[in-house]
Amino acid sequence: MRAILVEEFGDANVCQLAEDVPIPEVKPREVLIRVHAAGVNPVDTYIRSGTYSRRPNLPYIPGADCAGVIERVGDDVTKFEVGDRVFTVKTVTGAYAEYCVAHCDSVFSLPSNISFEEGSALGTPYFTAYRALVIKGHAKPNETVLIHGASGGVGIAAVQLAKSLGLRVIGTASTEQGLQAVHNQGADLVFNHKQEGYLKDIANTSTNNGGVDLIIEMLANVNLNNDLQLLRSHVGRVVVVGNRGTIDINPRLLMMKETSVYGVSLFSSSEDEIQMINAYLQFGLKNGILKPLLGQTYPLEQAAQAHTDVVFNSGACGRLTLKI
Repeated sequence: MRAILVEEFGDANVCQLAEDVPIPEVKPREVLIRVHAAGVNPVDTYIRSGTYSRRPNLPYIPGADCAGVIERVGDDVTKFEVGDRVFTVKTVTGAYAEYCVAHCDSVFSLPSNISFEEGSALGTPYFTAYRALVIKGHAKPNETVLIHGASGGVGIAAVQLAKSLGLRVIGTASTEQGLQAVHNQGADLVFNHKQEGYLKDIANTSTNNGGVDLIIEMLANVNLNNDLQLLRSHVGRVVVVGNRGTIDINPRLLMMKETSVYGVSLFSSSEDEIQMINAYLQFGLKNGILKPLLGQTYPLEQAAQAHTDVVFNSGACGRLTLKI
């Protein structure tokens, strides 16, 4: 099969197309998926660079998120059959390939109204966004949430989920295309986070100037100290989804308002949490409440370019996808 193989950690150019990779075998609780589309996540680039806390054995095939059709099922798999349309939140053998193996508990039915490309945008973005909003952020109806960096895959998912949960949503982006996309997904207010004074504008929109209840932060190494100044006293909390470095913060901003900062990692989810998230997503997808927004699509052989764009193209809007 064709697949992207990483034989050494490094920059995006270590993502190399291989033409003759063996199709993987399945164990009793696994399924083999004929992959039609694979999602590109920022975390894929961190793992590839060797700087992430999880380092796979080399060589490896990148990718956790894909959508496709079940080709083979393990002997102990009962909830899927050959021919079922599915998406993944994690794989065993990697998603940047024509075939991948995944544990059956990391595979979910893909509704008929969702394309394979859209399905490949569900796993990490939507499961992370739900975990950030509900499980860690304890979002409640009528609260105000700021999604700081709302035009990417997780950001768009967070906007849609927050609106479905009854929150007032403020979103930021850095381009006109991104701002329009965030608005189109239902955000009540949108701001350009490259524009001077936007933080003051956000503060002025909060109820009685009391601050925002919840912030979903996509770039904590740039924004975290500013986030702390925007929080509502006693109830405000920041959930950090993305970070690319270090930052100095003033802890007194937390102390004076008695606010909180949480980190979130999808890898920390329990099996029960994953199943709970999937149940919510299935309902929203089938009823048209949730629908992934696709950004640029690449052929498999351009995975290196997709890795570059997902990190360095700050104007990227929606989910970047490999079509296989």
